[in-house]
Amino acid sequence: MSDIPVYMVVNLSVSDAVEYRKYEKNFFSLLKKYNGTFITYDDNAINLEGFSPREGRMILFSFPSEEVAKNWYDDPEYQAISEHRRAGTRMEFLTMVHGLPPRE
Repeated sequence: MSDIPVYMVVNLSVSDAVEYRKYEKNFFSLLKKYNGTFITYDDNAINLEGFSPREGRMILFSFPSEEVAKNWYDDPEYQAISEHRRAGTRMEFLTMVHGLPPRE
């Protein structure tokens, strides 16, 4: 299952745009370093059902495998820039969702 893609689902609210921009400035080069793909973000997601509608920004990106995603997250360079995200946002979740294996 090492070749199954994973999707990262993020929900956060930006509280300090200057700090968050420091994170964003370096995020995309690290995503590329690990063959990640940025899918989208939405500051106005629409909740159709459920008891806990998400406020803030929803972000989706992917990696080719769980191992690659964990290597990205554990990268000291990523952890260093993530301090800006932590300082500039209120993170609700950063969740890894496994893709489906290829159908036979």
